[in-house]
Amino acid sequence: MITLTKEDGPADLDGVTHLSIGVSWDPTAGASGGVLGKLRRKTGTDLDLIAIAMSGSDPVRLAGLDSLDPMGNGSLLHSGDNQTGHGDGDDETVTVEFSRLPGAITSIVFVAAAYKKGSSFQKARNISFKVYDATGGSTQQVADIWPSMLSQDNGCAVAKAVKVGNGWKLEVINETGKIKQGDEHALMRFAVSK
Repeated sequence: MITLTKEDGPADLDGVTHLSIGVSWDPTAGASGGVLGKLRRKTGTDLDLIAIAMSGSDPVRLAGLDSLDPMGNGSLLHSGDNQTGHGDGDDETVTVEFSRLPGAITSIVFVAAAYKKGSSFQKARNISFKVYDATGGSTQQVADIWPSMLSQDNGCAVAKAVKVGNGWKLEVINETGKIKQGDEHALMRFAVSK
């Protein structure tokens, strides 16, 4: 298994027709024990994986939050919202079928955000992003992307799939920033800046 970094440069996706990015995290109880600690463990931490389809520098569709199939044809699918981080494996996944994307889509930015009030990266641990070659219905993990755990921010632009000619490349961004919680336009502006 390889770990992709920004320094590696864009990875060629030749032969990859379906790409999946998954995020997983473990909820923390925080520093407090007692009733508050138990409540935090029970409710977990809500991180969101969001894919923003871009046409040039304009965000045109968003997969995640309440939109699971924003293109309406299955070309960009979100697995659904996991609000706690409990359970094994990926907590949220976005799958892209490149050949079915509208021709105007030139890139897809994958963002993880502690988007809802009361959630933050500090309330989650072991955040990891997995990259899968889902071609032919397989779920073969091909790489990991590990973000820094020291960020005080609530958003991380994880990676970006970029159309190059007739093919696609995946580049790691791994840049954090502040996103106004509950503001979908702030989320899109954050993606555009990456």
